[in-house]
Amino acid sequence: MHARTESHHDLHLANGTPHRPETLRMNTGDSVTQTFGADVFNERVMRQRLPKDVYKRIQRTIKHAEPLDPEIADVVAAAMKDWAIEHGATHYTHWFQPLTGTTAEKHDAFLVPDGNGGALSEFTGSALAQGEPDASSFPSGGLRATFEARGYTAWDPTSPPFLNRAGGGVTLCIPTAFVSWTGVALDHKTPLLRSMDAISEQALRILKIFGTHHGVSRIMCTAGAEQEYFLIDRSYYFKRPDLLACDRTLFGAKPPKHQQLEDHYFGSIPQRVIAFMVESERELYRLGVPVKTRHNEVAPGQFELAPIFETANLACDHQMLVMETLKKVANRHGLQCILHEKPFAGINGSGKHLNWSMSTDTGVNLLDPRDDTHTNMQFLTFLCAVIRAVDLHADLLRASVASANNDHRLGANEAPPAIMSIFLGDMLSDIIDQIESGSPKSTMKGGKLDLGSRMLPQIPRHTGDRNRTSPFAFTGNKFEFRAVGSSQAVAWPATVLNTIVAESLDYVATELEKSLGKNASEAKLQQVVKGLLQKLVKQHKRVIFNGDGYDKAWHIEAEKKRKLPNLRNSVDALPVMGSKKNVELFKKYGVLNKEETESREHIYIEKYNKQVMIEAETAALMARTLVLPAAVRQQTELASAVGASEAADIDASSLREELEEFNGLVSTLRARINKLEKANDAEVSDEHKKSVHIRDNVLAAMLSLREVVDELETRISHDLWPLPSYRDMLSIR
Repeated sequence: MHARTESHHDLHLANGTPHRPETLRMNTGDSVTQTFGADVFNERVMRQRLPKDVYKRIQRTIKHAEPLDPEIADVVAAAMKDWAIEHGATHYTHWFQPLTGTTAEKHDAFLVPDGNGGALSEFTGSALAQGEPDASSFPSGGLRATFEARGYTAWDPTSPPFLNRAGGGVTLCIPTAFVSWTGVALDHKTPLLRSMDAISEQALRILKIFGTHHGVSRIMCTAGAEQEYFLIDRSYYFKRPDLLACDRTLFGAKPPKHQQLEDHYFGSIPQRVIAFMVESERELYRLGVPVKTRHNEVAPGQFELAPIFETANLACDHQMLVMETLKKVANRHGLQCILHEKPFAGINGSGKHLNWSMSTDTGVNLLDPRDDTHTNMQFLTFLCAVIRAVDLHADLLRASVASANNDHRLGANEAPPAIMSIFLGDMLSDIIDQIESGSPKSTMKGGKLDLGSRMLPQIPRHTGDRNRTSPFAFTGNKFEFRAVGSSQAVAWPATVLNTIVAESLDYVATELEKSLGKNASEAKLQQVVKGLLQKLVKQHKRVIFNGDGYDKAWHIEAEKKRKLPNLRNSVDALPVMGSKKNVELFKKYGVLNKEETESREHIYIEKYNKQVMIEAETAALMARTLVLPAAVRQQTELASAVGASEAADIDASSLREELEEFNGLVSTLRARINKLEKANDAEVSDEHKKSVHIRDNVLAAMLSLREVVDELETRISHDLWPLPSYRDMLSIR
């Protein structure tokens, strides 16, 4: 398997402070400057359309997380309605993210009868602030009975409303939280916002200790999610029942040429794909999504789009829009966008690297090491807190990216291992070693690279290489969580990351406050901080690893020597969510209560079971109704050829040998179809036990069936084979 190559995403994610759409600067005259955010009811639009006092009050809500004032809701709603109608909108919807991994919306018209045979347009503050969708049809993990239908959506003012243009119509979309009638969270956004509050509260305590809190009212988690995806011709997509039902191929022989020549990564982008990318970017720009980079990925037909940093909840909303837009625009170009982590066996799958940091609302990135890093005690405190968080909560971090899709990718030589570890690079690792030994005294410098030609300039050299095999890597002024799956909504891993870091910051702040007391001198502060950092490093440095994460020796060392958890698959990983430790963690910081945490464990396990069983039943059906008939036809043609040769007194020994060998393959095919169908039919009521059965029996039977089907593909005539091949699909024409 081809290992992932060095990437350059830091070029567009270099600044860990949040991006604000209304302040994006581009070249004068560039049409993008005219259209960026054109379909967003953002700060610029509010400033133009709202009374000055209302504008100031809504901005306090947005920037300082203050409650929305009901007194101004009608004014804001009226301005939003007028703006939307001027842009062609006829309907509005509360746009939310249930625990399905997708978005949901229910459209209502602005139109209301006037009682005189005519109609008026109406949109009130109460309709803006709160909606009431049916909550019974979304996953709840036992939080709601099926007959208990009422649910609520509540506007998230920190994520601006936007216009969705589709099908010739325009709809005003209002990003919202989604809860049940009793107030329990049924979505990804609600716990994300709660986790952002938790980390802000604890991080502010650290700033107060260092005396750097003046003028700071809130700490913002920042994020940028890189999106990898595949494109195939849409005509092939509809000829593959497995892609239609599962978004991945369940069968498919490896083509003679795939990615072995390493000629795809950063290669020239096909013109048809460029056209798709340009249109996708135009739509995303109008929605205020700051996409920056596009390029070919490692595998044929694989590409990537990456954004600039934003506040975490906005980044998560934008990530959902990215996925929806890529799929929508691809269809217009006769293409199908596939977001599955492993749509094609034998070549690199797709991930979604979550770049994460912390920033003050004054624009200071708290994970920026700056020059002379060894003297930056505040940065080192935040760094060591993150190290502690990943070490203590590695199981939960792993569970946050667990899915049936991601199981195909994690641990292969294309993605980080399932073992959670941290890459720091040479400079920070050296400082960590100095901290462990006592007091840091120096910062490693990168220097210059001489390229050996007077025609080429000397270029600055970083103080450490990048490590593409690490699941959690420091990349200059942020961490890159590289284990997230390409089809995954990033809000959940971001929530987990925020929560575990909040807990660690709480611990660090409490320890420092106890040791320092009141009115501590600068000298005492330095002494106490250095002592605590040394303690943290000694206790948690086991999670730091700068080597090759693909190396089997590392897996042995991680498990046996360092005692790091290695939850190899979702069946092992997901149950840790409901552990006493993790239930108490979420409860302590107000992110999820006990019932909400346990419900998510149940939902994700149930989703795993349903997803794999859909794949298994699709595989059995395809094998029996498509592959087996093709094999029988090939078998019949071979038998006819043998009979005709022997009748003509031609030596048919080689043909007969081929026929007998093929007969054996067909018999094996029938047996393995039967084995898979038997595994599929097994009745296991308990969802946990069912997931174990699926992992150990169903998946094994699917793999066994695939082996013989893929072998048959190489033996059956092309005109008889019923499915588009990898060779066809991975080449965009």
